[in-house]
Amino acid sequence: MEHAFVCGNPALDFLVTLRARRTARLEVLTSPGRLVDWHVESGLVDSVTACHEFDLQQAVGVREAIYELVGARRAGQEYGAQALALVNGAARVPAATPQLTPSGRWTQATAVEALSLVARHAVELLGGPDVPLLKECGNPECTRIYIDRSRGMRRQWCGMESCGNKIKAAAYRARKKQTGAAALA
Repeated sequence: MEHAFVCGNPALDFLVTLRARRTARLEVLTSPGRLVDWHVESGLVDSVTACHEFDLQQAVGVREAIYELVGARRAGQEYGAQALALVNGAARVPAATPQLTPSGRWTQATAVEALSLVARHAVELLGGPDVPLLKECGNPECTRIYIDRSRGMRRQWCGMESCGNKIKAAAYRARKKQTGAAALA
């Protein structure tokens, strides 16, 4: 699995397909195939058919619109009309329908249907009770927004495996360096 799904909602995890928003801006969705990979790895669908460059451009547009809406909601601001229309338009598309097969559930979707599922998750998130739980990762290099369901809402990082361990290790090294310098003085 290439993508990390630690944000607590597929729409928030979709936002991470553009990493380091404040610095290097690393685009993960560099081809229609990479978009298909994300949809399948997310578990929203089992396969995506007929994904083209236009679908990729649409997905990136919806992703950025979701990011704008999440930011506005967290800041207590009004939604931008264009972002709202883009997400609602994507959510209106009929979503893929899961089918029962002899081996279990199977959901095959077009790229537009898969994007509709992501947009619907964004609508449910932004219109639901989890909005007060939205936080941005405490790692200055990370721009993930996640749902903090920890006891006392004290979670600081999007995930311990990535940002939490990195920040804690850096703090430990800094303390050791400071202690070593003090011992030499």
